[in-house]
Amino acid sequence: MQLSSLFTELDQCLQRTNKYWQCVAFDFNEFPWQDDKLSQFLTELSDDQVRELDSDQARLYKAFADFIPAVAELSKLTSLPFVEQQRTELPFWLSNGIKGRKLLQLQDFVSHLDNGEQPVLEWCAGKGHLGRILAHQGAKHVQSVELQANLCEQGQHSAKQQGLNMNFRCADVLQDDTDECFTQQQHAVALHACGRLHQVFMQQAIKAECDKISLSPCCYHLFTEPAYQAMSIEGKQSALQLTHSDMKLALQETVTAPNRVAKVRQTEVTWRLGFDELRRDVTGVEQYISVPSINKQIFSGEFAEFCQWAAEKKQVELPTQCDYSHYLALGEQRKKVTDRIELVRHIFRRAIELWLILDRALYLQQAGYEVHLSEFCEKSLTPRNILIQAHKAGVS
Repeated sequence: MQLSSLFTELDQCLQRTNKYWQCVAFDFNEFPWQDDKLSQFLTELSDDQVRELDSDQARLYKAFADFIPAVAELSKLTSLPFVEQQRTELPFWLSNGIKGRKLLQLQDFVSHLDNGEQPVLEWCAGKGHLGRILAHQGAKHVQSVELQANLCEQGQHSAKQQGLNMNFRCADVLQDDTDECFTQQQHAVALHACGRLHQVFMQQAIKAECDKISLSPCCYHLFTEPAYQAMSIEGKQSALQLTHSDMKLALQETVTAPNRVAKVRQTEVTWRLGFDELRRDVTGVEQYISVPSINKQIFSGEFAEFCQWAAEKKQVELPTQCDYSHYLALGEQRKKVTDRIELVRHIFRRAIELWLILDRALYLQQAGYEVHLSEFCEKSLTPRNILIQAHKAGVS
């Protein structure tokens, strides 16, 4: 399917279903949809079933297709080609210091790039792991752009030790002039640059008419306006108005966290909801009010201590005598509703991410590039596995 046609179908599907995903679960004490059959199905799901469905997008589509007719379209609309490539074996001295899952992501990303000896610009490079691999594989030269000076120093030191033709530039790409980093005869690459960072990368690469552009976007909401600013003509014409909350939804398919981390997260959500029930009773204000982030160690303590800390942060005066166990039970009850609202929203997370990806792909296409979308690795390595590859017509 042509990118423009796919965008249009996905856009229409998301518009028809926005009541199911364009909501914030914490705002509700009960299901926000007037659908008795869906509500009954959600209520009858056990917590284990909710977790199992949430971890398998294909099963999630299948489970809800009878309740939300448009869901039957999503499996087809969100399917991208994935051709497994042979991972290039790297020498120990090059892979040393790169953690296992990150190393596999890098190997898979590189295996899908057709770079050869072309010079490379590595955007938001960190220590330059990606650039070092490309330099080792034959790139004439790699320029790595990174914000943190200590990472630039470490990356430059490694490249020098390993005899790789690389140089680092320390720059705030949202503030500094980086025009000179981009040239026409160049392959510009960005792996998991966040939000506005990868949008600036695309704009700069187009301005310089780079021969090739390859990126895998991440964290679409970061460093951006509260309301999404579309890039392509089709995106600007869409009636969808995406917020930061909507864009964060696109990121909520994650690799399974360790049990300890997952347990702490479950406790945190329960306690925040429990405190919200207490705050509502004390203040009479019904809408959900978020509480700032805090060191996770507090969630191994007592619920009462968390409530007292949260009350101080939100300037809420708690009663001297307070039945904290009552509000903890309310938090546990409300979390069941929240988890099931989130489960329904998660049906659409990949669709929203692909909508955002297509907006970027069409933007590149409209700038004169031939664009190809694919998945560069399995989701078990990273759910942010979509690769946008663009090249000028006539450039192989």
